[in-house]
Amino acid sequence: MKKIYGSAQEALDGLLFDGMFIAAGGFGLCGIPELLLAAIKDAGTKDLTFASNNAGVDDFGIGILLQTRQVKKMISSYVGENAEFMRQYLSGELELEFNPQGTLAERMRAGGCGIPGFYTKTGVGTVIADGKEHKDFNGQTYILEHGIVTDLSIVKAWKADETGNLVFRKTARNFNPPAAMCGKICVVEVEEIVPTGSLDPDHIHLPGIYVHRIIAGTHEKRIEQRTTRKREDA
Repeated sequence: MKKIYGSAQEALDGLLFDGMFIAAGGFGLCGIPELLLAAIKDAGTKDLTFASNNAGVDDFGIGILLQTRQVKKMISSYVGENAEFMRQYLSGELELEFNPQGTLAERMRAGGCGIPGFYTKTGVGTVIADGKEHKDFNGQTYILEHGIVTDLSIVKAWKADETGNLVFRKTARNFNPPAAMCGKICVVEVEEIVPTGSLDPDHIHLPGIYVHRIIAGTHEKRIEQRTTRKREDA
């Protein structure tokens, strides 16, 4: 089965449709599948629902799709660094389903493992629990959360071999493995593709069984918040 494609546009060919549900890896600006997001923007696919920790910033990450009004709903944990995300949510232009970060990661992982739902104490007694099934275990109340299964997963890794085995680099690992697991089709962008057999099996973070298409490309390494102080006089 061919897994390596020449560009993000080629890798997404035949997969995109209006109203689809997409899981995207990344945390802040770290590990964002920027090439695939740009290709979705160029394709003009609209009415999208994204499951992603946040939406990048105004001009990077999912933020570029918010600018073009291609996103209908976000399933996210954090909105604070994206002014357009906040504006659209507060004005009622964008649906938002808040999830605690651990719950969101576990919902993705559960969907990828074929687990339809799980109980958690996180969110009990808050708006997160509104409308969800409650159940007591050993005198403690839990809420039912459903596993996430998406039409498409887009993720970023550091290295891949030709069969799709992935290695993530440091904190860029973040939400990418569970996001990759929960998609019916998973497309990955990497910095380097290496020959099959050249990755140490003990160092593989996500097996190629979850990966359907791969592209290699050049990526921008942004810093989300740069804090400096004035240099002291000698």
